[in-house]
Amino acid sequence: MVSVRVLSLLGTILSAVNIQSAFAHTAGAEAPTATVHKQDALPRVLVLATGGTISGKINTRSAIGYDAGAVTGEQLIAGVPGVEKLAQLQVEQISNIASQNMNSQVWFKLAERIRKAFANNEADAIVITHGTDTMEETAFFLDNVIGDSRPVILTGAMRPSTAISADGPANMYEAVKVAADPQARGRGVLVVLNDVIQSARGVSKMHTTELQTFHSPNLGPTGYVDPASVRFITAAQPRQPLALPADHTLAQVQIVYAHADMDAQQIDDAVKDGARGIVIAGMGDGNVSDTALAGIERARKAGVIVVRSTRVGSGMTNRNVEVDDDRYGLIASMDLNPQKARILLQLLLANGKTKPEDIQLAFQAGL
Repeated sequence: MVSVRVLSLLGTILSAVNIQSAFAHTAGAEAPTATVHKQDALPRVLVLATGGTISGKINTRSAIGYDAGAVTGEQLIAGVPGVEKLAQLQVEQISNIASQNMNSQVWFKLAERIRKAFANNEADAIVITHGTDTMEETAFFLDNVIGDSRPVILTGAMRPSTAISADGPANMYEAVKVAADPQARGRGVLVVLNDVIQSARGVSKMHTTELQTFHSPNLGPTGYVDPASVRFITAAQPRQPLALPADHTLAQVQIVYAHADMDAQQIDDAVKDGARGIVIAGMGDGNVSDTALAGIERARKAGVIVVRSTRVGSGMTNRNVEVDDDRYGLIASMDLNPQKARILLQLLLANGKTKPEDIQLAFQAGL
């Protein structure tokens, strides 16, 4: 026969077990709340989609044919496993075009949206999906007009989203990873593809089709990223942004490509067409023929600003080497290729910079 004392002891043990069970159940019920809290603590990244190869689909024109801008930003994010663990993501479609159709009006939309997002504290960082053909130009434009220290990252792909071994998902993952990293602050606009972090000023597309197309021939990479880590190898630098033109228009600046047997026709035509600036994609160290130089002298007398850059893929365009820049009042583009030199000159003109010496200083300021 079981004694009263034993029954009492059993009752105490069962009560303790029930309390532990109830506590475990309560803790289990609260677990999702803790997960949500952890999710809320992740950085907020606003993804602005513009189109490009990363949002392309295969076309049967050829073995590598595709149509750019066929997939939305939302669909891109949905195809990147694990990216939701890096940041809280919000996606907006700014445009959905091939990057050869990129234009200044899309640039202004991007700049205004980024400024608004930062001013209203909507995001801790921005990621822009973009085609590779003009990615360096969009990055450089934004780098010169966005003055916030919070990260702005551009990424894209060399293979469309439906291709075998599409590179877009990995690039998107790594772009978000860099954007969410505190080390990315204060570095201006960055370009992230294929495990490499590049500066907007330094980066250029260097190959028509291969995956590792982006390099920074004059300045070198800014850092490296993989699924495990973000490593910067250069120091963050403060930068002074240029004002964004209130009327969302940029001055007409033409690029003239130098070549053997070059005359001054394109230079003279640019002046007649109302160009306020001309960038020469010169031979070697920004050189042109004597005939073209005479056309440049006419352009300067007409008040047109002329910048000498180079068609060569790397190296600086130096002052007063074979061309007497001081005599003609010309600007040497330094490390900037013709397409970036054009953008900087457009922005400087929009900010009232018209003296060659002031413009030259601005070209050297980023070095």
